Amino acid sequence: MEAGRVRVTSMLEWAVAAFLILAALAIGSIVTREFRTVAAATRIISDEVPAPLLPPAGVPPRAVSVPVLILPSGEDVRVGESLTQIAARLGREAEVGTESVERAPNGERVTRFYEQGGTRFVLVFEPFERDAEPRVAAIYLQ
Repeated sequence: MEAGRVRVTSMLEWAVAAFLILAALAIGSIVTREFRTVAAATRIISDEVPAPLLPPAGVPPRAVSVPVLILPSGEDVRVGESLTQIAARLGREAEVGTESVERAPNGERVTRFYEQGGTRFVLVFEPFERDAEPRVAAIYLQ
């Protein structure tokens, strides 16, 4: 009787040990996967309008196109914002130089040059639909 009890206890100990080893491996796998997975730092908007392929007239040749510009004052400018939003946020005092106007498929493409907090940048406004308000189509950082 004692031999049967020892066998059952021994088998139970091995089963518990095997279960604990499998549980430790599973938890380790989950922890490793969480460390290797990268979460997006900013929300990605899939319906953004891409920047024009060729930079408009007046944009410096070494300017870099960016989808979002965060200014030193903490304000940001994003592709897709309307001209009235940008004008209200930045004002006319931030504009430098003369704007250029070109013909675009849905209206006029306006290129304006800005400087704020030592940051020089170019905003390209154009309507995305016929008779619509112009929106930021591209942001170029000088």
